[in-house]
This record gives sequence, structure tokens and C-alpha cells, in this order.
Amino acid sequence: MRLLAGLTGSDVPAAVAVAGRALSAEALLAAATAVADDVHGAATVAVDATPTLETVVAVTGALLSGAAVVPVPADAGPAERDHILRDSGAVLVLGRDVPVDVRRRSATAYAPPAGDDTALVMYTSGTTGAPKGVVLTHAAVEAGVDAVAEAWDWTADDRLVHGLPLFHVHGLILGVLGALRRGSPLVHTGRPHPARYAAAGGTLYFGVPTVWSRVCAEPAAARALRRARLLVSGSAPLPVPVFERLSALSGHRPVERYGMTETLITVSSRAGGERRPGHVGVPVRGVRTRLTRDDGTEPPADGETIGELWVSGPMLLRRYHGSAEPPTDHGWFRTGDLATIGPDGWHRIVGRASTDLIKCGGFRIGAGEVEDALLTHPAVREAAVVGTPDADLGEAVTAFVVADGVGERDLIDFVAGHLSVHKRPRSVHFVDSLPRNAMGKVQKKRLML
Repeated sequence: MRLLAGLTGSDVPAAVAVAGRALSAEALLAAATAVADDVHGAATVAVDATPTLETVVAVTGALLSGAAVVPVPADAGPAERDHILRDSGAVLVLGRDVPVDVRRRSATAYAPPAGDDTALVMYTSGTTGAPKGVVLTHAAVEAGVDAVAEAWDWTADDRLVHGLPLFHVHGLILGVLGALRRGSPLVHTGRPHPARYAAAGGTLYFGVPTVWSRVCAEPAAARALRRARLLVSGSAPLPVPVFERLSALSGHRPVERYGMTETLITVSSRAGGERRPGHVGVPVRGVRTRLTRDDGTEPPADGETIGELWVSGPMLLRRYHGSAEPPTDHGWFRTGDLATIGPDGWHRIVGRASTDLIKCGGFRIGAGEVEDALLTHPAVREAAVVGTPDADLGEAVTAFVVADGVGERDLIDFVAGHLSVHKRPRSVHFVDSLPRNAMGKVQKKRLML
């Protein structure tokens, strides 16, 4: 099939290795075809998406069969899991109802699916209710993978290394299907431990900010990545101090990119171009972007004025599962993310409109800017900023930080000395840790309870 084009005729010694277990391209295709034989005729198939070789074989096999694949998060609780299986209409679960044996082999030939056939139904995090199923076609996934491959100069000569979850866009669509489409060997480290990254010998590495922060905390591991070609960070904003430290230790200024489940990757810096701390680059091939104010007008592209980001391109979702409402407005998808766009087209993501735009005393403040300022303080290890109700200001800038040896007034004054005074936190709460999801994103709504 087209999405898995890199499997056919590949001569790499190990197409995929997960936590030390490997399959050649030929063996992977034969094992996946055996899975396709098991599920052929099923319209929708769920996969228990654990960080294992079985998950890679199961997803590949289900796609070969023509089924729509529903990755079930490995850390899903009973209620979330039941909702995903019930809502998606999956008729069976690979790894539970149908065992996956990577030693089995089959040579059955399957016709490639049509471009508008459903490839994946990916469930969102459900921060505003029950998770919603995002329906992605084969054509959308192919367009998304090909666009980032062009931006990152990703070829079959690369050796991709990552340890990301196999139920998100970053770890599964880019990190597995992307490698199979490009024909590049994949080494999944099981977990994204710095030592495993250092030992993997890759040319291309994927990570989220939490991964890169932990790599930087082990300088020997970071220095081992000097042999790589490209380090990519995504799924959440990479704090500027982490960007700079990773660059100093590894010799690589990381590529940052922006995307979401509904759109795949739409904006990225380039392998052969500039990489700016705190920015995610420019639109990838086939993508258009725009900003919109609350009143529907478009703010100036001055790099400072905040608006909600809208995107258009061939990698967008077809629809939400079970919904008849179109997910786009004349081809434009409203992301719910706040951004600025500079005169040169460079994008900076400020945060989510629902949690990261703080309207304080008549000012519109992006939480991400305040977080970046806090993180430059040597005592601060983590920071999250939200707006909390205030009778006088409307919303007050409120910070939650993980820090040692510093006081609330010190941090308030520190931010006031780096940014406009009105952007300073009005209060700072010291916590032992910030609540995060599997991809390392801070779950701000939990801080606001």
C-alpha cells in the first residue's frame, strides 16, 4: 500500500526495532500480512498501543487489510477505554481479542486502499469532555508525512530514533508510519531514556520538551547526539532555556514544529534553514495559515499581535467520528491555539485560547511568554501560567512553579524586569510537580481546580 511504501523492496537490515527486538523489512511485512489475514473484512479495528513490536505489527497489518485503525492509549483508564471502543465502533481489539504473534508470516496480497478511505481514528485528549475521534484518511496521512519529510530532508538513508507513545501523531504517524513510508530504519527505545537515545546511533531523533529536558540533565547523553543529523521537538512548546542548553551540549539547534491531531503537522522550521528559539517556523508544503481576532478581523503580521491560528491543507481531518457537522469553514480549521506571525512568516505559538490567553486589566497576555521568562530564572525548573478570576483585573496572571531557593516576590520582580510590568504574575504558587499528560503537556485545567 502507498502509506507503507518503504516496506516493499527495502534492503535495510532492520526496518523496525522496539526495545531491543527487531524485524527486518521483509519479516515485518510478512508478520503484518498475517495480522491482515486475521482482520480482513473488519471495517474498524482497535489496537492496544503499547510501546512494543506487537503494536507496530498490529497497526501495519490492520492498515494493510484496509481497516480503519483506532489506537487505544496504553495509559487509558477503564472509562476512557470503554468510550473509545464504544464510540469508534471497533469490532475487535488487536492484542486482546486477536493475539499478535510477530513470528507468524503470510504472503497474501492486498489491494491498496483508496486515498479517501479512513486510515486512522485518533482520539483527542478530551480536555473539554469525552475524547473525540479524529478521522484521518490515507491521503491526509500521506500528505502530512511527505510534507514534514521535505521540511526535514528525511530520506531512506536516515535512522530514526525515538521513544514516544504509539498512540499520538508524533509517535505513531510520524514516528512509525513516517519511517515505513520513507523506508528509513526505526529504533524505538521503549521509553525515551537519555541513555537509550545516546546509545541508539540515529541520524534523526524525535522528542517532546520533557524528553529533551531530561537529555540535557545528562550531559554525556546530550553530547552523544552530536553524531546525529537532526533533532526534532514537538507536541508542546520547547522552553527557550532547554533549546539553548540542548544546542550547547549536542551541537544541534533543534527543529521545532506545530501540529495537532486534527491537522497533523502544519508549521515547522527547516532542516536546511534557520531555527529560532520559541518559534515553530513557517507552513509546510500545501499549508496556508491565518490569524483571527475575537471580532473576526485579521491582526497584523508583526510578530507581536496575538490571534487564533486557522490552518488549511491536505493533511486535515475529514471529520469527527459520529458527527455530521463539517470540521472546517470553507477548508479552514480553527485550531483553538493562539499565535503570532512575523513579517517574514515565522510563527510563534502562545498557547490555547481556552487557557493561555489572559485578559488582565485590558491587556491581552500570552501565558507562554510569561512562562518563558520564569524559566530563565536559574532557580526555576518548571513553570505554568494561567489566568484566574479577579474582581478588579478580570483575570490575574497566576504562576505555578517548581523551584528551589527563591521567593514569590523575587519571581514577580524578575518577570517585571524582563517583560512589560503588566505581564508580571500577581501571585506565584510553589508546587512539587506540574500535572502532565503522556506527551509531556501541562494539564492546566487541573491547576485551576
